[in-house]
Amino acid sequence: MRIFINDKPLDILSPAQLNKKKTFECVYENPKDLPAYVAFHDDVLITKPSKDIIIKLLYLLRTRKLKNLDSITIVSDDVEMLKSFIKGRFNIVKAAGGIVTKNEKVLFIHRLGKWDLPKGKFEKGETPEVCAVREVEEECAVSVKRGKLICKTWHTYTQNRKSILKKTYWYVMECKDDSSMAPQREEGIDDIKWLSHQEAKVALVNSYPSMRYLYKRFLKMVPEVQTS
Repeated sequence: MRIFINDKPLDILSPAQLNKKKTFECVYENPKDLPAYVAFHDDVLITKPSKDIIIKLLYLLRTRKLKNLDSITIVSDDVEMLKSFIKGRFNIVKAAGGIVTKNEKVLFIHRLGKWDLPKGKFEKGETPEVCAVREVEEECAVSVKRGKLICKTWHTYTQNRKSILKKTYWYVMECKDDSSMAPQREEGIDDIKWLSHQEAKVALVNSYPSMRYLYKRFLKMVPEVQTS
């Protein structure tokens, strides 16, 4: 499981899932306390943390701009318990969206000064599949055919002084009709474009880390996009 907190990736793994070849600049084994935030840099590994350590870590990630930090990996013998504990520290919001393709191009939206991909929150009683199609079609004024699930992303934000953890389901989608395509301006979308793979790579520089992570997962499922 990967959660983006203040745009920093936090990976929660079992010992068997840990990539033995990855190098970590900072390693804390069964720590009794955490160092000052200035000591966190590059890739950090924390093994067998207590719940108190997790609470301190989440607070640190949410309240500090850790410019020198690339990622944090937590390794636990009880991953499911740890995931449940971390989720319990947030209000969970569910959303869904899609990466829409047409002739080896991908549909991007521009919102709040960044390139993004269309998505939105569940309405009452909706399934992820229904929500994903509805949100994409509403935000982009296109008609789409939903394909396979790419992955689920998790990221945090603060709203009305509450800590929110958003779980978003992402699907591959194929455009059926874009003759009326237009950005949903009431949702803050000011532009919408079909981008080639090379154009998408440039756009993703001005995007969110979670979107770059998602796009890499998408390319593994739809490699032919990279030829555009």
